[in-house]
Amino acid sequence: RKRMLLCVGSFFGSTSDAEWEEYRTGIKKAPIPTYVLGANDQDTVRYFPDVSGCELAENITYLGRRGIFSGTSGLQIAYLSGTESQDEPTAAYNFSSKDVTELKTSLLSTPKFKGVDILLTSPWPRDVGNFGNSPGEIDTKKCGSALVSNLAASLKPRYHFASLEKAYYERLPYRNHIVLQETPQHVSRFIALADVGNTSKKKYLYAFSIVPMSLMDPAELVKQPQDVTENPYRKLQKEARKAKTLVCAEEEPACQFFFDLNKNQGKKRSSDGKERGNSQPKQAKKPPQPTGPCWFCLASPEVEKHLVVSIGTHCYLALAKGGLLPDHVLILPIGHYQSVVDLSSEVVEEVTKYKSALKEFFRSKGKRYVLFERNYRSQHLQLQVIPVPLDLCTSEDIKESFIVQAQEQQIELLEIPEHSDIKQVAQPGTPYFYVELDTGEKLFHRIRKSFPLQFGRFGGLFVLGVFTCCSFSLLPSALK
Repeated sequence: RKRMLLCVGSFFGSTSDAEWEEYRTGIKKAPIPTYVLGANDQDTVRYFPDVSGCELAENITYLGRRGIFSGTSGLQIAYLSGTESQDEPTAAYNFSSKDVTELKTSLLSTPKFKGVDILLTSPWPRDVGNFGNSPGEIDTKKCGSALVSNLAASLKPRYHFASLEKAYYERLPYRNHIVLQETPQHVSRFIALADVGNTSKKKYLYAFSIVPMSLMDPAELVKQPQDVTENPYRKLQKEARKAKTLVCAEEEPACQFFFDLNKNQGKKRSSDGKERGNSQPKQAKKPPQPTGPCWFCLASPEVEKHLVVSIGTHCYLALAKGGLLPDHVLILPIGHYQSVVDLSSEVVEEVTKYKSALKEFFRSKGKRYVLFERNYRSQHLQLQVIPVPLDLCTSEDIKESFIVQAQEQQIELLEIPEHSDIKQVAQPGTPYFYVELDTGEKLFHRIRKSFPLQFGRFGGLFVLGVFTCCSFSLLPSALK
């Protein structure tokens, strides 16, 4: 087993020239092979004579501006020296988007690239705290480097070490794949170290052993720990995921791909109302009748009709009884349907019109909506629509709130690809919880055992602080 010391952050710090001279001339010697990153400021550039890397003293090696260090055991260490700069050409102590792109390209072009074992950077990656445990006083939405986030998202390091914020932070491991949609991959761990010898006695040394990825059993490599979280750089990966959305198995302009989560292969159905080999159009399915009194079938005497706002051909809009806000509304089918998955195409079309009208209405009032459905222990579909002031939170804040709350209750809330539909991930009769933002972004949880019935109302939304006074106006033109 080989030992080495990897240094991130500013290696020289306040070291006096006299002390360093003793190492440079061989009077003192580093006890084990030591690998360091380059300068983070103009004052220390003079210690690094060769930007491509060189030996600074016996057992002390400067890795270089950027690149890959491969050990004899097969261990792969990616590194990026300096701090982020938007200027070109960059100073000797900076890196730019060009450096990040070239480093990514050199690795991603490698056949069957899965990731690197270790990534070393001086700055923290921006947004690394998303969906994870708290980094204390460090605001990861404001500090750190977006370029480093981009690099980490692409290189998928098993361990990512950084410094410069003078704080210790060991983030919960995060995924590098989309559950149920991509082949499982290894998790990544981000660890930030404080400065050496700090008076607060924050941790500045992290000891660990690692077997190179190339030598590991594939099944062992992709094991997911219980505390794994969503990837904090999801926004950066969104564009890459667009190309991987579910598409037709064949090149047909009017078909759609449906799949069963319990099967390995999907079942393709034509969306033009005809089965292959059968020229007879399908008969429209009548909604099933309720087995007992239903509070939401519009023809039922149990419906509290004073709450109804708008009635369409297949759906109606009603104020929520005991709503979170005065303008908390429900979109409901007039007939008896249990979930969105059970709806006929005409009902889906009218639900879409209501959502579009509500989006336009709420945006005119300076709000955005979040919609959710709980298809569990409920017999009639209720789409809960709650408006949130635009200046209170972004769509990313809403998603993060739901995901964080889900993780705290051991609920796996997954993002559905942008151009996909709830019917593509759930079959009729499947219990699930479903969130949709007015941007079209969707989150999904397949309920397998039990589920907290008030999760949508008091789990994800309570954290957003949406309990504010809002006004509601009727929608006379909801179906325009």
